Amino acid sequence: MATVSASVPDLFRALDLTGVFANALLGGAVARSLRFDLVGFAALAIVSGLGGGIIRDTLLQRGTPVALTDYAYLMTALIGAVVAFVVRFEGHGWDRVFPFVDALALGCWAAAGAQKTLTVGLGWLPAVLLGTVTAVGGGAVRDIAVGRIPAVFGGNTLYATCALIASGTLVLVQYSGYPQAGLVAATAVGALLCLLARWRGWMLPEQIAWRRPDRVRHRRRREK
Repeated sequence: MATVSASVPDLFRALDLTGVFANALLGGAVARSLRFDLVGFAALAIVSGLGGGIIRDTLLQRGTPVALTDYAYLMTALIGAVVAFVVRFEGHGWDRVFPFVDALALGCWAAAGAQKTLTVGLGWLPAVLLGTVTAVGGGAVRDIAVGRIPAVFGGNTLYATCALIASGTLVLVQYSGYPQAGLVAATAVGALLCLLARWRGWMLPEQIAWRRPDRVRHRRRREK
């Protein structure tokens, strides 16, 4: 695998914190829709903003999750909570901005999760898996915390699929010897796919309904 350049950790941290802030805003938006107080805003912002990264770091077993050792992560999530508490993210304007915030968070975290997995020495499949977990984990935990079925489980436009593709993009580009470009490319691919899926209404099928050919049904009716 290609050697990671000195500039990659800085870019990785920037993308990780961008994802924290974006998802903290989304957690705050959920708190407002449920009429929570400031404590509720902070709790959902922390869960939404830090949940995916904590799950990733716990699974990697390379020390304490970075969200608990680097104060910038918790502070970024709390800043997102305060912003969401002060600014009313609702109405037509928020409906237009929300998809971009959501897409940015997904792209940043899929790239950061996959890149960190490769950095600790794991292969491409764990990188794709943990990139996806990083991207969708916080939102899933947030939904469970407020008694909702996680949106990532279905009934919505493509989300986890976009994270999978973004994580795969990171792996391919980094294996080609361009780790910094991989972070940028994976973030862009994940965000653009998420926006495109929302715009086009792309969804995975809920089930496959097998139907018997009409002639088989007619023959069985005659035999009865």
